[in-house]
Amino acid sequence: MWSILASSNFQWVLASTMILGVAAGMVGLLAYWKKQSLMSDALAHAALPGVIIAFLLLGEKNLFILIIGAAISSLIGAFLIQWIQSATRITEDTAMGMILSIFFGLGIMLLTIVNRSAGGNQSGLDSFIFGQAASMVKSDVFTMLILTLVVILIVFLGFKEWKIYLFDPQFARGLGLSSKGMSVIYTVVLVTTIVVGIQAVGVILIAALLIIPSVSARYWTNSFFCMLLLSALFGGLSGIIGTYLSAIGKGWPTGPFIVIVAASFFVLSLVFGKEKGILVSRLEFNAQRKLLNSQTNANANTLDSKGVH
Repeated sequence: MWSILASSNFQWVLASTMILGVAAGMVGLLAYWKKQSLMSDALAHAALPGVIIAFLLLGEKNLFILIIGAAISSLIGAFLIQWIQSATRITEDTAMGMILSIFFGLGIMLLTIVNRSAGGNQSGLDSFIFGQAASMVKSDVFTMLILTLVVILIVFLGFKEWKIYLFDPQFARGLGLSSKGMSVIYTVVLVTTIVVGIQAVGVILIAALLIIPSVSARYWTNSFFCMLLLSALFGGLSGIIGTYLSAIGKGWPTGPFIVIVAASFFVLSLVFGKEKGILVSRLEFNAQRKLLNSQTNANANTLDSKGVH
């Protein structure tokens, strides 16, 4: 245990997954209130072919170049989703499902080709499916840290604008806040969070890290600011604990452990959350039932005292 914690490489990886969890929690909350949680899943899967194509063009595993390829692929996926929705009678969720399946299928096909090529099975690209933070080198960690910190700053510094944009679009337009501009920034921070997290968490599970912390935070408060902080906290803790648990075993993928920890926070929030958590809701129901019974008994006693039968 202590030998793992003392490792400088592990400490850097732990810092990167913690910051990634914070950024994913914050951006995921924006997606939650924009009612586009499925969009994160679609764009995550759409990133895979971009990673493989960037590797094929470069001939080596350079995380920064692979992130650029993933970002381009995800942005193409986002554009196609919007185009399909606007140019056809297909609904947004159906368009997301189509792009998710097509791009991920293309990515798996390209990955199979790369792995069967000479030396391809040593590329380490399989880690982009389920995530393997332990395979990251220091330059990869620096790239993740810089990009995720930029995402956190954009969300935090633009808190008032995000709040108006998400909850009162008409008022935002009245203030001169460009809805189209905010949508572009939203897409950029969402794609950035996805592409920097796919090596640590994987393209399949990065969407869970975006969705679960925000849903968990919803059970604790009605304040958007507090919800943003809680979502970031749940995401950061999931990154820390999940990374440590995956480091205990040899070759254990990081993504599944991070998601399991995030799911544990969700279960706790679902049961104990003070805003419509199961336990709180049950206690409120029992209290209201007791109050109703006491009022009914009081009314019956009043009628009896007046001799009404």
